Amino acid sequence: MASKTLYSQRDPMLKRDGFEDILEERRNSSDLKYALRCYAPVLYKGVTPCKANMLKNIVLQSDQLHYVINQVSQESGEAPDIIQEEASVILEEMAHRLQISTVRFFAFALSKAFKTLFQHVCVNEEGIQRLQQAIQEHPVVLLPSHRSYMDFLLMSYILYTYDLALPVIAAGMDFMGMKFVGEMLRMSGAFFIRRSFGGDKLYWAVFSEYVKTMLRNGFAPIEFFLEGTRSRTCKSLTPKLGLLNIVIEPFFKGEVFDVNLVPVSISYERILEESLYARELLGVPKPKESTSGLLKARRILSEDYGSIHVYFGQPVSVRSLAQGKVNRSTYNLFPRHIPRKPMEETQSFVNDTAYRIVRLQEDNMVLKPWVLMASLLLQNLEGLELSVLTEQTVWLRGLALSYAAFLDWPDHAPTAKVVSSSLALHRGLACVSGGRVSLVVGEPLGPVTPEEALFNRAVSVLSCASYRNQVLHVFLRPAMLAVAMHTAASSKKNEVYNCFSFLWDMFSNDFILCPGDTVQDFEEACYLLVKTGAVQMPQQDIVMTDIGQPTLSFFNGLLEPFLQGYQVVCRYLCEEASEGLTEKQYIPAVRSFAVKLILAGNLRCYEVLSSDMQKNALAALLRMDAVRKVKVADQVTLIVNKMAVNSIDDILGGKLPTQKALLARL
Repeated sequence: MASKTLYSQRDPMLKRDGFEDILEERRNSSDLKYALRCYAPVLYKGVTPCKANMLKNIVLQSDQLHYVINQVSQESGEAPDIIQEEASVILEEMAHRLQISTVRFFAFALSKAFKTLFQHVCVNEEGIQRLQQAIQEHPVVLLPSHRSYMDFLLMSYILYTYDLALPVIAAGMDFMGMKFVGEMLRMSGAFFIRRSFGGDKLYWAVFSEYVKTMLRNGFAPIEFFLEGTRSRTCKSLTPKLGLLNIVIEPFFKGEVFDVNLVPVSISYERILEESLYARELLGVPKPKESTSGLLKARRILSEDYGSIHVYFGQPVSVRSLAQGKVNRSTYNLFPRHIPRKPMEETQSFVNDTAYRIVRLQEDNMVLKPWVLMASLLLQNLEGLELSVLTEQTVWLRGLALSYAAFLDWPDHAPTAKVVSSSLALHRGLACVSGGRVSLVVGEPLGPVTPEEALFNRAVSVLSCASYRNQVLHVFLRPAMLAVAMHTAASSKKNEVYNCFSFLWDMFSNDFILCPGDTVQDFEEACYLLVKTGAVQMPQQDIVMTDIGQPTLSFFNGLLEPFLQGYQVVCRYLCEEASEGLTEKQYIPAVRSFAVKLILAGNLRCYEVLSSDMQKNALAALLRMDAVRKVKVADQVTLIVNKMAVNSIDDILGGKLPTQKALLARL
């Protein structure tokens, strides 16, 4: 299979693996032979594969589950036998039933589908070799990024291709409702869990014991998505900690010597759900998962979705990470079967680990030329001359490489050809007319209202933004520094740092910013901007250089939609929000307010209409005590501190109040 090298200049000593295209062999040999070939994966320490019924019996007989059953029995007054039966029903609904015949069917069907949909599916073979070794040594947890429904099918397909043990995969209950397909997913390794457990102690006990039993015995790698759900924006989401707590706990209790966490980065050149995501962000309800919906989606098979890159990162040893951070001896003070709330140092460790894993996922995301082009087009919504777009894409490529972006740029291809082929692949989002490139807006079938025209434009912008968002992790820190320099209106390093710190805190729901890393991120941003000649740092100042204007201007433009989005939320809460505004009313109300501003010509930023941005802005205001939640009857009401919200709006708009006034308001 042909190998491909990707660019990286983060550090001369840094080596990222090359890729091989696993579809190349599929295009040249029988898919049926591939599906029916001998499949004999090496398992953890040579254990014998465990039958699904045996696994369920181990869970139902566990001391921890019996302890919780007795606890629930005492609290509810029902007999333990009845609670035991409930636990059995929960487990029956939840558990996987992996069958090799179903796996072989998927191997055959997915080979056909992938060859139709994608030009290449590229995998780093060295990462596969590391994973093969890790599976034999310690229990393995696979942690892929999550940007498409395709992710978990793709993961199993790759592991089957390389003769590795198939993972058991945490899936949402909504998939179980799909006739036939739900059961087929169960028979290919999926186990189904509720989206939320509430205070259901029994459900949590069955679920956690099921996962821990699989992990302790090493029957198969466990796979779940740290972000909890697909990212509709293609930015990494704040990690959820529930499942990570569960898979790490056996190590803390000394039930396993170590656990290997394997970050996996899945990068799509073109996202299957791009327009669906944009519509969801604009308030169109998500289609319910159904078999009929899957059949209707067959039309995507006539489209070209470019390439996929899947990068299996270095296995991360929980034992090594926890060294000197968590005192495991405290776990010896209590019987292992008694459930306990994680200690503060444990919770802090799990949280920090989750953020580090997501950062590793980001670092190994492969970026295509289109993400650079989308970044430029979004800062020029009126369009760009093709020659200018090509020239600026080359400039941005150089900047991205100097910041260690993992960029896939075709070898020896003329830049004009790279740009034109990217535009051809994404012709649904951008087009060339009269030598000018602009975003495509869907053609209406008849007369449309101004609101409908705005919606169509917003779909185009948000779809394009999902590609720009893929490169944000590369530029985020220097971009925040560029905005901080502009906001502070001062060259003093400490004043610029104060603004940077404010932005860091403000945007910590929108981006992956590891808790406690503010100073480190500031120093990294300074280093990168100095490295590329955009700023100088004489003594305690940060000063733009003569050649730094294009870089700082681009970075300010990169974060402008987020600054404007948060400002619109602040304006709404101060000017329009009623006294009894509920949390449920908040997003439709902010969206309606933003639509009025855009239609009146007072706002040009369509990304403000995104529900994701509106949720993250509210989370920031809640964290900064500018807004409070109060439960009244069955509804959650938002209480707004207008003085504090106004102050935040001023800072985001570059009207920095005095330090004394800022402290007084916040």
